[in-house]
Amino acid sequence: MMAGFGQGTRRHPRSRGRTWSRTGLDRATLGIIGLVCAIAGFFVLGIVLGPAAIVCGWLAMGRSWTGSRPVPALVAVVLGSIDTLLAILWLAGTTTPGNGFF
Repeated sequence: MMAGFGQGTRRHPRSRGRTWSRTGLDRATLGIIGLVCAIAGFFVLGIVLGPAAIVCGWLAMGRSWTGSRPVPALVAVVLGSIDTLLAILWLAGTTTPGNGFF
């Protein structure tokens, strides 16, 4: 009788209790993604990348302001909010009569 792959001495090598936390992105990765979105938002699509940076940074901080916060996550939230604010001001300046924001 031939044994197929996964037919060993252990019937269930990975239980659900050990692997549920490994699904999705971890906090460090979300913080770095948010930081990249925030920096890129200063150059292109600030109205889209700013809120994306805020959300990624907020999720990387564990959805709370208390406790220890990773630095990239906090920087992503701050720069993302600045991106969003500047994009809103730029859009408001281009819709008014005149020469725009500057």
